[in-house]
Amino acid sequence: MKRLDNFINGGFVASRSGRTAPVFNPATGEQTAEVGLSTAEETAKAVEAAKAALPAWAGLRPLKRARIMERFRILLEDNREAIAEAISSEHGKMFDDALGEVARGIENVEYVRGVPGLLKGDHSREVGPAIDSYTLRQPLGVCAGVTPFNFPAMVPLWMYPSALACGNTFVLKPSERDPSASLLAMELAKEAGVPDGVLNLVNGDKEAVDSLLTHPDVAAVSFVGSTPIARYIYATAAANGKRAQALGGAKNHMVVMPDADMDKAVDALMGAAFGSAGERCMAISIAVPVGEDVAEELRRRLVQRIEALKVGPYTDRSNEMGPLVTAEHLQRVRDYIETGVKEGADLVVDGRGLKVPGHENGFFIGGTLFDHVRPGMRIYDEEIFGPVLGMTRAAAFEEAVALINAHEFGNGTAIFTRDGGLAREFADRIEVGMVGVNVPIPVPVAWHSFGGWKNSLFGSHAIYGPDSIHFYTRLKTVTERWPQAIRAGAAFNFGGTGDH
Repeated sequence: MKRLDNFINGGFVASRSGRTAPVFNPATGEQTAEVGLSTAEETAKAVEAAKAALPAWAGLRPLKRARIMERFRILLEDNREAIAEAISSEHGKMFDDALGEVARGIENVEYVRGVPGLLKGDHSREVGPAIDSYTLRQPLGVCAGVTPFNFPAMVPLWMYPSALACGNTFVLKPSERDPSASLLAMELAKEAGVPDGVLNLVNGDKEAVDSLLTHPDVAAVSFVGSTPIARYIYATAAANGKRAQALGGAKNHMVVMPDADMDKAVDALMGAAFGSAGERCMAISIAVPVGEDVAEELRRRLVQRIEALKVGPYTDRSNEMGPLVTAEHLQRVRDYIETGVKEGADLVVDGRGLKVPGHENGFFIGGTLFDHVRPGMRIYDEEIFGPVLGMTRAAAFEEAVALINAHEFGNGTAIFTRDGGLAREFADRIEVGMVGVNVPIPVPVAWHSFGGWKNSLFGSHAIYGPDSIHFYTRLKTVTERWPQAIRAGAAFNFGGTGDH
């Protein structure tokens, strides 16, 4: 059976812990690989390699690091289908969806190619007699990232390219459920010119994570996952003196106003609720139709579309939705549906009876729709992370806004309307970090930053984009006075600032 190893100091290293985790093809239910679960001591070896590589990497001019990132971007582009294949075969999402994931990861590599300009500081002349002040942004040191199963290529690419471009070294702990995409990216980074030890990968579970959180040589930790673990990551990292950003769970609402284009709203809900089998933190899991007429029309159309949803393996590119990632997660989603029934929600479409011919052992479930979902129900309050859409009816716009603002999560939300003034008011008043207007999944492009509010984000920095440059650097302010000019000999060559 295929064995997936660590990547430390520029090469693959097998864990000797004796503990392993299975990796499955979710469409067939078959185990395709096993991954070694690293010990704290093995994790520390990766940190040691990153620490040893730090001085030389941080000492490179930002332009040289940017050029390595550009070579990395080209290699990612050239290998995007191989990476997408690794994603789909271990996660189960549709191949085109996996290609989109790779593309969004590459966007961040494109952004950090501009790091020479992104690291520019401020300058103030004559803050006192012959005194000037200026600021520098300098790397933190060894950084670590702990990433989720649902975006095994994109989320790591939201982290370590930014960290590396700023002059840090990095240790990645990917999900043990689908690490192959990240392992492939490690090889491409090495081929692009990232020196040995600058970028490392350690497979593992809580033991490896806790080792990174408590290791004295790790300066910062980034995390994406569920809220309980995000809270733990943030608290443990902070208690050990580390900078931390921890992105947690979500319960994203989409408001459908009476004047909305209903065709577009239904299309948007289908993609946002059932794309990637609902296994994404930006999935729309609660539709909020405003007014009974809107609710009835929305329900009617959704039933037709969900019942026609084509579910199957990624190898058939005409399929619209694939399986869940593991049998355990499939059971978890099934349990939530049963809970919704017991709590009194109206189960309009039940996906639990789905059978995919030839893939009876796969982790499949059909699209599911609940109506009359209310706050206080677990299927409303909690993140299901599966293809389960709830409808919560609102009598008016004000009720819809109050409903969303009262929820503990504040990751993403959307409104569908033709009224520009109302949309502007919604964007201003809603207590959510990412807002879409006639856009169901408002994930920012790479030159903005991704981050929610409330229990969806712990820490003061969002991920990727401009916030990532601030997260992965420290600000230093220099105030200087020169009593007299210091003169040097003239340089007549065009490249007098140094080699390129």
